[in-house]
Amino acid sequence: MLPEPKAILSISAHWETRGIQVTVMPKPRTIHDFSGFPRELFEKLYPAPGLPELARQVMEIIGADKVLPDKNWGLDHGTWSVLCRMFPKAELPVVQLSLDRSLAPVQHYELGQQLQALRQEGILILGSGNMVHNLAMMVWENSAFDWAREFDSKIEKSIMEDDFIPLIQYEKQGRAAALSINSAEHYLPLLYILGAKEKGEPIHFFNEKIWGGSLSMRCIRFG
Repeated sequence: MLPEPKAILSISAHWETRGIQVTVMPKPRTIHDFSGFPRELFEKLYPAPGLPELARQVMEIIGADKVLPDKNWGLDHGTWSVLCRMFPKAELPVVQLSLDRSLAPVQHYELGQQLQALRQEGILILGSGNMVHNLAMMVWENSAFDWAREFDSKIEKSIMEDDFIPLIQYEKQGRAAALSINSAEHYLPLLYILGAKEKGEPIHFFNEKIWGGSLSMRCIRFG
C-alpha cells in the first residue's frame, strides 16, 4: 500500500524544454495537451494545488542557476491522467519538473539522484511516460511486437538486478531499444525514478502489459 505523500514532484513526458524548469504557481491549471479524444477528457479538471515551497527546494537542490521558475505551464495530461486515478480528490500539492532535452541521458539520471533526498521528506517522485513508446508503429489491437517484448523484458531484468547502466546507455542497446524508445521523451522520466531509487529498496512491477504492438504499460514502484 502506498503511503500518502506530503506532495508530488512529477516528471512528465509531455513537458519538454531547453533548460530545466519547475512550476512555481500556487494554482496550476489543467492542460489538455492532446487531440482526437472524447469530449469528456477535454472537460476533465484536476485542481490540485501547487507548492511554491517545494519548487524552491527543487531549485536549491539542483542549483538555482540551473533551474528556471515557471508560472505558465501547469499540469499536463502526463501528470493529471495518472494522478486522477491515484489521488482522485486532487488534494495533494503537485509540482512539475520539465524534461530538458539538451541533457544527455546520464544527466537525467543524475538529476534523479540529486532529488532522492526529497523522498525522505515524504515527497512522491512520479515519472510519467511509457518504457516502450512508438506511436508510428502502433496498431489498434491487443498485441505486442517481438522487439517491444524484448526491450520491455530487458528493462525488467536490469531493474531487478540493480544494473541501470544499460538503461542509461540505451542508445547502445540495439534495434529493440531504438524502436522502443524512438523519440525518447516517454522514456526519459524513467531515468529520474531510477536515480531516485535507494539501494536495496523493494521493487514492485504492475500493469505489465504491452498493447497496440508498441506501447508498454509497465509500471514500477520503489519502496
